[in-house]
Amino acid sequence: MPANSFEVAGLSLLSAASWGAGDFSGGIAAKKANVFRIIALAHAFGLVSMLLMAWLVRESIPPRADLIWGAIAGLAGAFGIAALYKGLAIGRMGIIAPVAAVITAVLPVLIGIRSQGLPPAIQLAGFALALVSIWLVARPDGEVDTHRGLGLAILAGISFGLFLVAGKQAGLHAVFWPMVAARAASVVVMSAISLMVVTDPRPLRAALTPIILSGLLDSAGNALFLAATRHGRLDVASVLASLYPASTVILARVVLKERISRTQSAGIVGALIAIALISA
Repeated sequence: MPANSFEVAGLSLLSAASWGAGDFSGGIAAKKANVFRIIALAHAFGLVSMLLMAWLVRESIPPRADLIWGAIAGLAGAFGIAALYKGLAIGRMGIIAPVAAVITAVLPVLIGIRSQGLPPAIQLAGFALALVSIWLVARPDGEVDTHRGLGLAILAGISFGLFLVAGKQAGLHAVFWPMVAARAASVVVMSAISLMVVTDPRPLRAALTPIILSGLLDSAGNALFLAATRHGRLDVASVLASLYPASTVILARVVLKERISRTQSAGIVGALIAIALISA
């Protein structure tokens, strides 16, 4: 495997691990406070961390087009996170995260088909397995909350797919400054929504620790993904980074002791295998 392939794989998988841990923290926080307020505060911490990193590495400010793409990516990601965190709060983390991940991975590959032609048969098999896996995960197992949050998971997946596509364009010349633009845009919009719409009286103090963790981990994952796309193809980086549910599921099982049915377990495993096939 060429050196740049190792770099793409390594950075993408590190991004996945960071995103998954951030999603777990955000899901915990969303059980204690309003999701828009959580994102506004979490992304404010992320904004500070990205500004600090840009200063530490003395990264040059990229062209304005990159910053605009960064802002677009930030908005798409913010609404995706809002949908995902709400889904994680009302549904099962071990189900919501994999469904969102499969949909996240598919969109960049579809764009790749349009620009580069039909993928190999193994990737087409991955698409088919992804659809079957989503059906298995969503299949009723006699429990009331099985389907809770699935619509939000689908919305999150679409938004994250848009983030990956826009993030590729934003990271052409830099990593941290586009993320500064992304976080600035999301903080402004989420804060505005919080001020105009949110009437949730619950204080943020009880959720402060997971909020900070989610903001730092999500921003780190974004920066790692942008770095990965600078070393290789968007579709490969996207599908490998979309393995983020693995760390979410592991943390949910270890910390929250979540249990799922055998059928849903098969669907989750199938979803992760589908991501691997799509990246083959």
